[in-house]
Amino acid sequence: MATVDEHAVPGRLQADEQACDVLVIGGGPAGSTVAPLLARKGHRVVLIDKDHHPRFHIGESLLPANLPLLERLGVGDEVSAIGMPKPGAEFVSPWHDQAMSIAFADAWDKSMPGAYQVRRADFDDILIRNAARCGVEVHQGCKATGVEFIDDRQVRVEALDAEGRPRRWRARFLVDASGRDTFLASRQGIKHRNPHHTSAAVYAHFSGARRHEGPAEGNITVFWFEHGWFWFIPLTDGVTSVGMVSWPYFMKTRGGRSLQQFLLDGIAMCPALAERLSGACMVSEAEGTGNFSYAAERNHGPNHVLLGDAFAFVDPVFSSGVMLAMQGGVAAAEAIDTCLREPRKAAAALKAYDRVARKGPAVFSWFIYRMTNPIMRDLLMHPRNVLRMKEALLSVLAGDIYGRTPIWTSVRLFKLVYYINNAVQPRRAYRAWKRRQFNIGQASAPELQAAR
Repeated sequence: MATVDEHAVPGRLQADEQACDVLVIGGGPAGSTVAPLLARKGHRVVLIDKDHHPRFHIGESLLPANLPLLERLGVGDEVSAIGMPKPGAEFVSPWHDQAMSIAFADAWDKSMPGAYQVRRADFDDILIRNAARCGVEVHQGCKATGVEFIDDRQVRVEALDAEGRPRRWRARFLVDASGRDTFLASRQGIKHRNPHHTSAAVYAHFSGARRHEGPAEGNITVFWFEHGWFWFIPLTDGVTSVGMVSWPYFMKTRGGRSLQQFLLDGIAMCPALAERLSGACMVSEAEGTGNFSYAAERNHGPNHVLLGDAFAFVDPVFSSGVMLAMQGGVAAAEAIDTCLREPRKAAAALKAYDRVARKGPAVFSWFIYRMTNPIMRDLLMHPRNVLRMKEALLSVLAGDIYGRTPIWTSVRLFKLVYYINNAVQPRRAYRAWKRRQFNIGQASAPELQAAR
């Protein structure tokens, strides 16, 4: 393990403090990506996570763009061993006669023909164990409880370890990868609900669900229904993850029903999904989460960054969360290394990180905000490859949105087609707009808790 020069941390350490170069809060995909990359660069990195791994988590569908990141971390083979191959995706709409299937092999970049569905307990455990192998000092069951920015060169973090004992670290740089706990954004008062999107999720695992045959067995299926959409994610060992993502007004209809009954009643409202689950049985407790989109005002300061869901969260319909978290981790590692080694370049490095951190949510959000628009659904359910627009759209769904990907002209043309279709169907577009305003209507605190 690399050792830190304690003289590099300004000021005298207090008796109960330990010094490190980088303190990472959170051991999910974001934290377990940035930490080992920095450790490999010779920095002393401490990672604390409130949970003990393995632990249950949703977000079980990876994108093809995840795979190069896994190889970079050195865990590609381990993830392959636990994953269900995912060559594509399927969209099922009650307003269209046929389902629409996509194959990632048909995207612009043919080098990423598939991904995996994974149990997040196993996936995240692989990542955090890899961080420890790379020299990261990992503390599981250790919950961050306080933070003090002493100055632009040092930060103090307080925590309680697995035995309930207080711990304190003084670091040169802090990474908030705390996920939806939003450790820093909540304390700094910079976290805001996204006014453009609001939803909640109820989910469970099922055994015996009917899957497709052959390679398509592992495809994720998105089922639209009147009040939102469902995910259908085939996992290994015959288990399928099913989740209902719905609008606040629909959550109000739950009444006194249990989460399990509410989910089963919702499934019954989606005949195509109900048919796939007709012989299945629920093998886990139904759980819920206020899946409400939010973003922080900023994602960095002179000696800290916010990563992944700790910065922003968007609807998971395109399975982008893990990829965005890991890609942000890669970008943050480069920026933090520059900040620590070449302070005069810190501002430019953090600005570069900011561009990466904001790009992913912005790209996916444009499509997410319009998913319930019938005009958008028509385009998605009947894609055409005029001027390579279908290939470009598949590349977005595959997560190929960084670097020098050549898709953007075709993506802009797809958006233009969408706007033209709205212009020539003004009444339909207006009704869709009004419906969306109703769907995303202001959610009160009780509604936020309704899915829990």
